[in-house]
Formats: sequence, structure tokens, C-alpha cells
Amino acid sequence: MATDALSVSGLDIYYGQSQVVHQLSMGLRDGRVLALLGRNGAGKSTTLNTFAGLHRARSGGIKLAGRPVERMSPEGIARAGMRLVPQGRRIFPSLSVLENLQVAEQAAAKSGGRQAWNLERVYATFGRLKERARQRAGTLSGGEQQMLAIGRALMGNPRVLLLDEPSEGLAPMIVAEVAQAIKTLKADRLSIVLVEQNFNLALEVADDVVVLNTGRVVHAGSADSVRAEPELATRHLGVF
Repeated sequence: MATDALSVSGLDIYYGQSQVVHQLSMGLRDGRVLALLGRNGAGKSTTLNTFAGLHRARSGGIKLAGRPVERMSPEGIARAGMRLVPQGRRIFPSLSVLENLQVAEQAAAKSGGRQAWNLERVYATFGRLKERARQRAGTLSGGEQQMLAIGRALMGNPRVLLLDEPSEGLAPMIVAEVAQAIKTLKADRLSIVLVEQNFNLALEVADDVVVLNTGRVVHAGSADSVRAEPELATRHLGVF
């Protein structure tokens, strides 16, 4: 049986004495997009930060391609093949677009037949980054900064990409570009966990969905199952 790109079992996450995620278990298969959905405060971003090693779970396991990573440093997890595109993008504003990409470059590990990511390929995917290669990143538009944040993560040649609210604060036309970029990555068989408040965007690109409510999994299944059960979105996500 094939190993999941990312496998999570019994994850309990706390802030101080307050438990924010309860016994989270989920699996992300190779080449698929899993949308992690929930209302504000449901624990979604905390979960991604825990996957990336920026926050430590109290208990439970996280495996990247079958390798336990829950006790590794953020740098070790990134080198092992899991990269986070954080909420708010967090690019280096004083560096150029090119420099932002170069500092994240890491050679590809065994790719399973996937083409490696390099500067030329990132530029081919996000043409505006090539046009603005020498421009200071802090002067880019919000949409361009989001493209740069994704491109920077791709330069690390991840096996699993964690996207935290990639459409946040973007105009509808730019949201459509972000959706197309995610579809392009999916077509390349990159495995993606997507946290996204834009319900329509999430369902447009996702294969699988996990819904959190107050830190607990209340639904896990295919994106088609969510499309077929609109009351689920109303009940747990506040979508009407």
C-alpha cells in the first residue's frame, strides 16, 4: 500500500493550558489537494504551523512520506520536504524578487518522476515575477507578493506544500490567478494542504476536505461529498 505524502494521527495541540486542536487524524495522498476548513478560531492555521514545526504538539504523530517529523526543527522539516506559505506571506520586503527566490533554493530530492523546481520554472509559472525580478519585494502588489511567497516555497522543491489563506486580501481577479496556480501545482502531482476561508476557491481546487469545528474534526471526505451536502457548510462553516 502506498505511503501517504502526509499522515497525521491523534494530534493534540495546546496554547498554554488551552487545547485548540483535539485528536486530529488525517492523511494527504500524493498529488492531491486537501482543504482544511473551519470558522475563524477553529485551529486551522495552528495546525499548519504545527505541521511545519513552528508550534509543537502536546501529543500525536506527523509523518512526511512515512518519516516521523513531529520532533524535528522547522528547518529540518523544510529540508525533509514540507514547506509552508504562511498567512500574510512574510516575504523579505527589502530584498528583490530574485533574491527572495534564491535564498530558498534547495535541490530536489527523489521526485517520483516530477520535474524539479528551479528559477526558470518558477518564472514560467508566475510570469510577473520574472518581469519584476530586480524589483524590491516590498513594492509588489498583494497578489504579486502571494505569487512570490508560493514561488519561494517551490524553490525548496517540497513534497508537501502548506498554503495558509493564499487568497486573503486579494481582489477576485487575483484570487482566480491563485486558484489557477494551485491547479497547475496539482497537475504536477504536488501534494497540498490548503487552509482557506474562501469556500468557493477551496472547493474549486480540492480533492479532499477536512472540516474542523472548535478544534475537532467534524467531517472528512471528498470535496464532492461537501458539494453534495450544502447544509454541512452552513452548519460548520457559516457559509450560506
